[in-house]
Amino acid sequence: MDGNHLGDFLRARRDGLRPEDVGMASYGARRVAGLRREEVAVLAGVNADYYTRLEQGRERNPSPQVLDALGRALHLDADARAHLFRLAGTAPELRPSARPAEQVSPSLRQLMDGYPGAPAFVMNRTLDVLAANALADALYAPFEPADNLARMTFLDPAGRTFYTDWDRAAQAAVANLRQAAGFDPDDPRLRELVGALTEHSADFTRLWNSHTVRGKTRDAKNFLHPDVGALTLTYQAFDVRDAPGQQLVIYHAEPGSPSAQSLELLGTVHATRRQATSRFHH
Repeated sequence: MDGNHLGDFLRARRDGLRPEDVGMASYGARRVAGLRREEVAVLAGVNADYYTRLEQGRERNPSPQVLDALGRALHLDADARAHLFRLAGTAPELRPSARPAEQVSPSLRQLMDGYPGAPAFVMNRTLDVLAANALADALYAPFEPADNLARMTFLDPAGRTFYTDWDRAAQAAVANLRQAAGFDPDDPRLRELVGALTEHSADFTRLWNSHTVRGKTRDAKNFLHPDVGALTLTYQAFDVRDAPGQQLVIYHAEPGSPSAQSLELLGTVHATRRQATSRFHH
């Protein structure tokens, strides 16, 4: 990750748009598939030279009004727009505070354990799994270890089988990490993780360079678990108010569905294994 985070983001999003996407006519031979700098400048109502300086990192303090205009010109959704503001250092939530806490409070652990029928875990912005209840441990049992969702997806051999739609899971993991980079581009943990993933995964590198940004909210996911087979689960993610940067993620299955039955079986299988292991060690 170099120092021109704002320029890299603008360039990547410009490259991903075609003139027809923004209602512009395309004239003459085009060297690139995406929009030209001049076209983005026209759409945003800013000087073309000024926009060029933004992309090149020679101008680093755009006003909120300019950022608003660029967000509209580049058709950014809410997550990507917030990311743009953070990269420019003007996001209202950007604070020179300490990095997010890595400890999960006892009360939150107790809350997770109070949902024995739902896999629940807490992660930080870099997708490190900080705490999990028993059913989440069972869900992620194919991974060794189940420590970071991005590493598990790209570097653990189990990932390609576990995530039925691996491409979608991979895109989501990278988009989440891009959002983390907007909060703190110099986070040592983020740099370490991105470095390892870039070194060992060409798929990660390709997706990382696309600069797609997305946060976790709610979505359905399909898994193939070696113990119980196919699972379709929906997750809901909640920000932990007293620990900025942490999210509680809870999975659930449609009541009465085959996935609900499989999830119940998964809990039973792993509880039985734990009991057997406990008896063995005693």
